[in-house]
Amino acid sequence: MRLIRFGEKGNEKPGLWKDGAIVDLTEIFPEIPDIGARFFNDGWTEKISRVETPARTMDVRLGAPVVNPSKIICLGKNYAEHAKEGGFDSPSRPLLFSKAPTALNGPFDPIVLPRSSRQIDWEVELAVVIGRAAKRVAADEAIDVIAGVTVANDVSGRDAQFADSQWFRGKSFDTFAPMGPALVTLDEIEDLRELELTARVNGELMQRGWVRDMIFDIPAIIENISEDISLLPGDVIMTGTPAGVGFFRDPPVLLQHGHIVECTIAGIGTIRNTCIAQQE
Repeated sequence: MRLIRFGEKGNEKPGLWKDGAIVDLTEIFPEIPDIGARFFNDGWTEKISRVETPARTMDVRLGAPVVNPSKIICLGKNYAEHAKEGGFDSPSRPLLFSKAPTALNGPFDPIVLPRSSRQIDWEVELAVVIGRAAKRVAADEAIDVIAGVTVANDVSGRDAQFADSQWFRGKSFDTFAPMGPALVTLDEIEDLRELELTARVNGELMQRGWVRDMIFDIPAIIENISEDISLLPGDVIMTGTPAGVGFFRDPPVLLQHGHIVECTIAGIGTIRNTCIAQQE
């Protein structure tokens, strides 16, 4: 299945995406909650898997495919070539940081360039959404706690990121976590490891990599995080980015007003966000 949230910002509804058309799940299940913790806790993924209602074409905005995650956990330097381009050694264990849930953004909504940071960069990433509460999950059982995967852009304010002693501020500006367009359940994906990730800026290919290039794969990441951090339904794990970000280029390539960033993961979809200057 491909789960989406659609409608005006702050008033999205859950739906199914089928070949460019939408099934409005609220028309079938008036009581259905938004796609978040209660949705997963109450078993709605299984309930809607039996829906056979035809989809219809709608001209609507898509929101991020999950609402109000308790946390967005990110992986730093999880692709060896990305660590290398920044002059860093590859980590010996997963390097974790977080983005504020308020950074969550729709797949086609604008990225608002902040007033307090000028070195804005892109990072295409595979995002994993947790489907049930999990603690101390063994790697060989980790797939069972995943609700689905989606495309994300870990937008980063590099000057803030590297000026601070930690990365939270530079990663958490409003709109800095575009995600979508759909939450794709794992039965739709033949092999997670073989998914290709690409990022384009104004049409120019900047990043290209494969999930198989991760230093720590998804089961290892979930095992590591859940050892002493509880994962809750709707939580998001952003699994790291391949080489090709803008800040480490010579000269650096930084996002400016009007730039368009497209992040694609084969078999999942594309998110496309236009950068706009902060309104005074």
